[in-house]
Amino acid sequence: MEKGLTIDQLHLDQTHESSVIIAAEMIERFARATGDYNPIHMDEDYAKETIFKTRVAHGMLQAGILSGVLGTSFPGAGTIYLSQTLKFLKPVFIGDEITLRLRVLERIEEKNRVRLETVCINQRGETILTGEALVMPPASAGDARGD
Repeated sequence: MEKGLTIDQLHLDQTHESSVIIAAEMIERFARATGDYNPIHMDEDYAKETIFKTRVAHGMLQAGILSGVLGTSFPGAGTIYLSQTLKFLKPVFIGDEITLRLRVLERIEEKNRVRLETVCINQRGETILTGEALVMPPASAGDARGD
């Protein structure tokens, strides 16, 4: 895997976008990995009796997908995820197509840090998640912070 973008290759307002369709299997695997078997996520009969009327994905599943984008696509391989704020605005249902949009808000060059806006939008154009991430992109060639 190639090294991701360094701080020198990132600029203010630079954006990245990717999409994923939420499948039932993703929810089930996430539940196994985390132990979160809340019936709102796992049991259709239970979920029918809730305000959502059907199963919903774990909010942290979207955050986990976001982590995957940070570590493999933008900035990419070698990125260290330092912190994240999250606000869950709408439920995510099986079959929803989620678009993740990242935007560079700030470059903190002396510390090799980048602050990113993180937004997830569904296929209906509704914002389902907002937040900010702080990451350490891969070090630049010859940088004393290491590779």
